[in-house]
Amino acid sequence: MDIRERLAKNLRLLRQEKGWSQEAFADEAGLHRTYISDLERGARNPTITVVDKLATALGVTPGRLLD
Repeated sequence: MDIRERLAKNLRLLRQEKGWSQEAFADEAGLHRTYISDLERGARNPTITVVDKLATALGVTPGRLLD
């Protein structure tokens, strides 16, 4: 599994654990819903700044998203 697939899987899992829709997650992270969708499908390569925003919104470390 490559790093984009790991990130996609972890984002989806953590978002669902919080009971958030993609739109709610996007609002928490300050991003657009379609960008979240692309990330969860492994279709985008986020910057480290975006990974940090995602992790902060989910309440985890950035490393947790990439494990």
